[in-house]
Amino acid sequence: MNPFLAVGQLIVSIALMAAILLQARGTGLSGTFGGDSAVYRSRRGIERRLWQFTIILAFLFVLFCLAAFAFSPTTTSTG
Repeated sequence: MNPFLAVGQLIVSIALMAAILLQARGTGLSGTFGGDSAVYRSRRGIERRLWQFTIILAFLFVLFCLAAFAFSPTTTSTG
């Protein structure tokens, strides 16, 4: 594997984990049990930027994975 791809994939994956963990919590099953439902709530300000940044990081992660697969050395069995 190309070392630049490996380092890039590592950096993007750590940033993606951080961006996901910074997302707002409480939008899961809390609305089912009488909690505050945030289904139709719109994202504003920094929350919207964080959401967009998370999508971009996920796209970059997929690109790094595909590039690592495409540029990986192929081995053939001769036996």
